[in-house]
Amino acid sequence: MKPSSVVIRSHRDLRNPKKMASTFQMHRTGLLNYHRCSISTGPLEGVNNKIKTLQRQAYGYRDEEFFRLRIYSIHLAKYAFLG
Repeated sequence: MKPSSVVIRSHRDLRNPKKMASTFQMHRTGLLNYHRCSISTGPLEGVNNKIKTLQRQAYGYRDEEFFRLRIYSIHLAKYAFLG
C-alpha cells in the first residue's frame, strides 16, 4: 500500500460523505496541482516561521536595514540540537 493513497474499507467508515465531498470540492484545485507537480510548501512555511520568530526577537531594533539583513541571512544560520 502506498503511503499517499487513501484507503476506505466500507461506506460505514465515512461519517459524513457529503461533507467530505464538499471539502474535496473546495480544495480540488490545490489537490490536483499538488498531485501534478508534487511541490510542497513546507520549506516556504519554515522560512516564514523563522521570519516571524526573528520579528518577535527583533522588537525594539532601531535600524530597519539591520533587520532586513538578518532576514536575508536566515538561510546561513546553522543550528545544533543540545543534549
